[in-house]
Amino acid sequence: MADGVGSFHSVSLAERAQEDNMGDRLNGKVAVITGAASGIGAASARRFIEEGAKVIVADVQLDLGQRVADDLGNAARFVECDVTDEEAVVGAIEAATATWGRLDVMFNNAGVVGAVGSIEETDSAAWLRTIDILLNSVFYGSKHAARVMVRQGSGSIISTSSIAGVIGGLGPHAYTAAKTAIVGLTKSIAAELGPKGVRCNAIAPGTVPTALTAVVLSGDASNLSAVAEQSRQRFGRASDALDIANAALYLASDEAAYVNGHTLVVDYGRSINGGSPRFASSEATMVGIATVGES
Repeated sequence: MADGVGSFHSVSLAERAQEDNMGDRLNGKVAVITGAASGIGAASARRFIEEGAKVIVADVQLDLGQRVADDLGNAARFVECDVTDEEAVVGAIEAATATWGRLDVMFNNAGVVGAVGSIEETDSAAWLRTIDILLNSVFYGSKHAARVMVRQGSGSIISTSSIAGVIGGLGPHAYTAAKTAIVGLTKSIAAELGPKGVRCNAIAPGTVPTALTAVVLSGDASNLSAVAEQSRQRFGRASDALDIANAALYLASDEAAYVNGHTLVVDYGRSINGGSPRFASSEATMVGIATVGES
């Protein structure tokens, strides 16, 4: 490996996926991934299947979710899932057990930017909606996955938090509150379920190009290239969804058999430099319901 950050080169997600060693790290395992129609969720579904898993692609985006599942082949099934509806989450889990007879991995990944603005101006209804999508969905997924996994005596629950969940000033208030709560809930579930053979961990992504980071850097939620360019200038290459998908793959696999209650920060050291009040007070609108893996 060449020395120095500047030695990194930029390659596409597809090219990097081809370079990764394909194998059987998840051979025989069955996973449900919420928010799997795009972004981190879609990348994770692909990586899981490349390593031998069967995957339920769960998302509220019907056309996109079905296309992702079709592209992934017979190892994937699409299930419409509004993660704010507990029964819909149950339906995704039941689809896994009905189709493949078990559930080994629950990846609670769906999310939105949510309510924005200063604490004085944050809309209460938007706040509650944000908590419903980002936090309550994790409770639903973990609760019903646990019911299957405890009976099996094994399983891995993974939830997408954020570096905004481990330090302040890197996200809007509702987003930060929810992502911080995921870290605490992960520890609490891990303490309960660990003795029963079920692990629970979280991932805290850094500045993966998303609407949240784009609106702060450029004022335009669609300008993902601004985020990528900042990462290239700072770290030598842009981050992408595959970085987080590979972290999820590790936590889902037996390689992480002794990892429980942990929040894996994947940000290339971004969180060691502190936050910014711009994220907390940024003016923006709600960004789509159940878009995937915002960080």
